[in-house]
Amino acid sequence: MRARIYQPARTAMQSGSAKTKTWVLEYVPASAREVDPLMGWTSSDDMDAQVKLRFDSKAAAEAYAKAQGLNYTVAEPKARKPVIRPGGYGENFATHRRGVWTH
Repeated sequence: MRARIYQPARTAMQSGSAKTKTWVLEYVPASAREVDPLMGWTSSDDMDAQVKLRFDSKAAAEAYAKAQGLNYTVAEPKARKPVIRPGGYGENFATHRRGVWTH
């Protein structure tokens, strides 16, 4: 059985880094999903595809995979560039401004 270990990315609705510190182990689907001809629902007979295990560190996730005898791949996260600019929003209200601030 194969598994994938990764650190989840932030959602489009997030500006911070909440829920991105943990590592996730999920199983690779063993069979393709099928569409039910009557109702149009998508289904699968692979129960392991529903399992997502969360770990505090990559080492803990790898140790679990080795203990269970899983073949796994690790997807390293891309580093996020910090968005810090000099003269940010607070500079709009600084008392040492030389000119008038207008829209």
